[in-house]
Amino acid sequence: MVLNLVWVGFILVGFVVALLRLAQGDAAIFTKVLTALFDTAKTGFDISLGLVGIMSLWLGIMKIGESAGMIQLFARAMAPLFRRLFPEVPPGHPAGGSIVMNFSANMLGLDNAATPLGLKAMRELQEINPDKDVASNAMIMFLVLNTAGITLIPTSVIAMRQSIAAEQGLVGFNGADIFLPTLIGTFISFASGLIAVAWVQRIRLLQWPVMALFGGFAAVMGGLYLALRGLPPEQMSQAIGVLGIGVIFGVIVLFVAAGAWRRINVYETFVEVPRKASAWPSRSCPT
Repeated sequence: MVLNLVWVGFILVGFVVALLRLAQGDAAIFTKVLTALFDTAKTGFDISLGLVGIMSLWLGIMKIGESAGMIQLFARAMAPLFRRLFPEVPPGHPAGGSIVMNFSANMLGLDNAATPLGLKAMRELQEINPDKDVASNAMIMFLVLNTAGITLIPTSVIAMRQSIAAEQGLVGFNGADIFLPTLIGTFISFASGLIAVAWVQRIRLLQWPVMALFGGFAAVMGGLYLALRGLPPEQMSQAIGVLGIGVIFGVIVLFVAAGAWRRINVYETFVEVPRKASAWPSRSCPT
């Protein structure tokens, strides 16, 4: 509803401004507006076509990582943190697993996988909500952290930047150079939301999983600051771009290697071993 009002406002404001320009003597203003409207629609369509290929590639790689169990590995690593942030969720309840899986998918840019997991988590949190007409503390915490979650790999933004660069004919453009700014920005939003909700809900943040998260991030940022300080702006931008490419390509290699290893193990377990067993000579029992 709000988005509809925003678009209606854009159109009405543009029309009023065009009328004012026409009153000032710009007789070609409506021709310019109409031309810009059609040109923008064409540009949006061309960018969308470029996004299809990039997003298909990335989502395919992420699907390999998901099938290889890497998302579950991320979830196990994050589980101690979320047990402290959601004290109302009973240990072993399915909602806890859905929450962790949702955040793990969001961190890796798996929007398609994160959405159903988020809906599933909300449905399971509603089941343990004592007041069905009011959102529980756990539901509020989940909604805030999901909205302001940490993004390790901004898949959609990188894909859009690369698509626009290809549309404009830019050569050697690095769409991953926003990796570090995105990580810092999303961590600040995550920390702000966490501190605000924890203060209202009286959740104690001075616990080892929470302190490990903040301490680890501070250590990484401090190391990057020491490594990048003193560099000229051009070299610093290039170094951040290389870092982003290295992290993203490292995740891709990790996911593909894990998927290949898992496939080899499954093949050995369910194909090779039964085949070798069936090839063994059978021994007849003496009569």
